[in-house]
Amino acid sequence: MTVAETPHVLMRWPIDRIARLAAATKSALGPLLHGIGPAGYVGDDGAPVPGSDLVAACDAILPAMVERDPEWAGWCSVLVNVNDLAAMGAVPVGLLDALGARDAASAERVLRGLKAASAAYGVPILGGHTQLGVPAALSVTALGRTAQPVAGGGGRPGDQVRLTADLGGGWRPGYAGRQWDSTSHRRPDELRQLIAAVGRAQPTAAKDVSMAGVAGTLGMLAEASGCAAVLDVAAVPKPEAASMGDWLTCFPGFAMLTTGPRELDAGPAAGAACGELTTGQGVVLRWPDGDVTTALTAGVTGMGAA
Repeated sequence: MTVAETPHVLMRWPIDRIARLAAATKSALGPLLHGIGPAGYVGDDGAPVPGSDLVAACDAILPAMVERDPEWAGWCSVLVNVNDLAAMGAVPVGLLDALGARDAASAERVLRGLKAASAAYGVPILGGHTQLGVPAALSVTALGRTAQPVAGGGGRPGDQVRLTADLGGGWRPGYAGRQWDSTSHRRPDELRQLIAAVGRAQPTAAKDVSMAGVAGTLGMLAEASGCAAVLDVAAVPKPEAASMGDWLTCFPGFAMLTTGPRELDAGPAAGAACGELTTGQGVVLRWPDGDVTTALTAGVTGMGAA
């Protein structure tokens, strides 16, 4: 083909990195979790407690991370849980932790990170369970409150997709290209602005970006909404220090995908409209010239529409 009066060869190269990540982290969930979760919130990371204004969330940290970087594991155990509550518009009110460690010194290092994050986010540790003389293990349950939970499956074809992300910080040492640390350097008031943003804005749907990355998490939001999604690559807010490939597939610290016209007032985070929900299944990447590349051909989890 001719471009700018010069002969070119048009080449297409498959992008399977996003699909491989989604398959490795989320694809088995549908059959495993069938029948679990309150109606209308299938696939959400938090669960409204029936008959109350409580929302519960629970996350476990990889044992290898607890062994390798215990303080960071403790911090992240709080971070991922308050993000889950924040995506549903809930105000976090307390944490419970379950900790296994080889010895008291190892446990103390994990708890040091957990306590630091608890203080920074202003969410108390209410109790939990601690066991020594066992392999490293850490999981945290978080409780929050909201009278209007925001579902991850509330989007509809035609809805605008926004990404609101904290672009500050940098790659966590030892996790370059995989974990962006935007939170450990933030002041408590900044962290609390971030996690209150969805509750204030009340978008039609919201999901915090998880280990499936921006593209994979968008696939989960679209799947729960019974839709497909288009992601405008050039419009995605991104740190200068991260390549687009890494940014779309990493854990970004704080990043929220929302649908609908409302912007999130999330303090230090940057936000932009960067796509839309459409009919069908999967996620396509749209480039500045209008060409598209399929990133995901179908739903991410197999759990289907909420």
